[in-house]
Amino acid sequence: MKVTPTSNSRISDIDFSNLQFGRIFSDHMLEMTYKDGTWSEPDIKPYGPITVEPSLHALHYGQAIFEGMKAYYAGPGTINLFRLDDHHERLNNSAKRLCMPELSSDNFIRGLEELIKLDHQWVPKTFGHALYLRPFMFASEHYIAAKASSEYKFFIITSPVAAYYSEGFNPVKLTTSEKFVRAVRGGTGEAKAAGNYAGSFLPARDARENGFTQVLWLDALEQKYVEEVGTMNIFFLIDDKLVTPKLAGTVLPGITRRSVTALAKEWGTDVEERRISIDEIFEAHNNGSLKEVFGAGTAAVISPVGLIHHKGETITLNQNEIGPFAKKMFDRLTGIQYGKTEDTFDWTHPVHVGNEITV
Repeated sequence: MKVTPTSNSRISDIDFSNLQFGRIFSDHMLEMTYKDGTWSEPDIKPYGPITVEPSLHALHYGQAIFEGMKAYYAGPGTINLFRLDDHHERLNNSAKRLCMPELSSDNFIRGLEELIKLDHQWVPKTFGHALYLRPFMFASEHYIAAKASSEYKFFIITSPVAAYYSEGFNPVKLTTSEKFVRAVRGGTGEAKAAGNYAGSFLPARDARENGFTQVLWLDALEQKYVEEVGTMNIFFLIDDKLVTPKLAGTVLPGITRRSVTALAKEWGTDVEERRISIDEIFEAHNNGSLKEVFGAGTAAVISPVGLIHHKGETITLNQNEIGPFAKKMFDRLTGIQYGKTEDTFDWTHPVHVGNEITV
């Protein structure tokens, strides 16, 4: 692995007490090139611009995927990565769906470890803050033809971040969309493909303009069954059961989603992964059995939902605070991630950086 440290770190210019999500990037990035059927060795270099031609394949045909991960300060000299193998597996599943080359576990894990060691001072110490990790791959052949590229680039960039939603623990407001859908069975909904997000920006903007935080997506065929939120998987606590939409090719298989279901089962909670209609949600609210609604994702962790709007009707719950179940889940998850709680699931991957972090 080639490593070229920067000669001009930007870290002293950063106000770590005033971080915005995805605006500031660390000193280094990792790059790999796929050509002639093989990946190059990882190359860690100073973060900076990349040069492409107007005929870049990804710009025309959309072969682009990514992952979202975090590195957590777990005490002097230790940075925790969370469910690293699961993120690697999901990246490769996305690659397969978009006809892109898979990446070896060794290059993915070793590359991340070396990048974290080099930029460990960029990991914020403040609880709730983290170093966001963005692995991504795109078609890099300079060739305009409607077929899979023969060349690809893989990068990892990192960014110190605060909470994803400015609301914090103030519950988010969701609305369904009568005009747009996110994914159809057999499409790319279960892949973390860049185009999935591009298609959601217009309805998300419409939602914000009408006073909502995000779109609660329904299924494409009947527009009846709940699927996910734009940036999170969704959970409903109905009586003593935790219900979440099942994975059927149209819902992103979230790593935090998987963690939430595992923890809930450990607590003895009955977890149901099934189809759940928006009408059932409103009915459960009306009869008093809907106790909590919350979203789960790497960026947001756990976000309580305080309002759901659908076809002119609105339900509200826990408008001013996070519910007790969601709060317990947040505390357990973040406790594991930051090394404050025992990791009985072996989810964390510690990176030992050897020196105290100064930021």
